Amino acid sequence: MAALAVAAGSAISPAYRIQLLTSRRTTTCFAMMTQRSSFSSVTLHTAAKRSQVACSAKRDTIDKVCGIVKKQLAVDVDTPVKGETKFADLGADSLDTVEIVMGLEEAFGITVDETSAQEIRTVEDAATLIDKLVMDKED
Repeated sequence: MAALAVAAGSAISPAYRIQLLTSRRTTTCFAMMTQRSSFSSVTLHTAAKRSQVACSAKRDTIDKVCGIVKKQLAVDVDTPVKGETKFADLGADSLDTVEIVMGLEEAFGITVDETSAQEIRTVEDAATLIDKLVMDKED
């Protein structure tokens, strides 16, 4: 599955860069430069894998994390839990967050280091980290 990221250029030289992440190993970039004296152009190049994550977590990962969070925190069935939902907004304290991380480790067969676990605040944070750890585990 490909992900798409769009970034605007500077005010001096307007440009738009569209980044299509096609696999774990390559990134395809389309750069559109707009200048008054010339027509718009499109260039295509393949870049090496970057260490920065440019896309959000997969939908199925987010859905699975939402289910685990709801179960761990005994959240009411009618309470909406989405990617942007903060654990604290669901009444979770630091111990609850540790238990959530343990449940995620078990469900996804991964190990989350302490530093990364402390940075998890939302369902999206957890799902993005999980996708990264699963991808790293496969490499």
